[in-house]
Amino acid sequence: MTDPREVVGGLTAAGLTVATAESLTGGLLCATLVDVPGASAVVRGGVVAYATELKASVLGVPADALARTGPVDGFVAEQMARGARAVLGADVGVATTGVAGPGPADGFPAGTVFLGLAADWLPGGARHVRLALEGDRPAIRRDSVERALAEVSRLLRGRDAEQDAAPGS
Repeated sequence: MTDPREVVGGLTAAGLTVATAESLTGGLLCATLVDVPGASAVVRGGVVAYATELKASVLGVPADALARTGPVDGFVAEQMARGARAVLGADVGVATTGVAGPGPADGFPAGTVFLGLAADWLPGGARHVRLALEGDRPAIRRDSVERALAEVSRLLRGRDAEQDAAPGS
């Protein structure tokens, strides 16, 4: 399990800020981060865009992409993360979208989750991870937050490795 204190500490050490864009987690990711003392130094804020149209109007996800794929999609997750960075002025954006259950939605079974990550040092500026989680609605939401924290931690480690390998470092 990724400790949110490690994520906040890693962001602090790197001098980076983070913003969240959340759908199925409904603010739980941002709340988990701000539970950590000192989080105010790195957490810019979060957008809960639970309704599909808010993903477009607030976060800038292209409406045609939402019309084509629906909200449960890797590209949508990436665009949500990009939107969080832009709207909230952060170095790192992390997004959650998917189906918490109890039943299927948008043609996907409960537990289908896409995490989006956006940062300048990522190839193309963003990437996504598809998850197939199990359990009831609260478990899927908690596991989504846990996996999002793990992905932010991985993103920071990748940035550190890239900087260490840079000429002159």
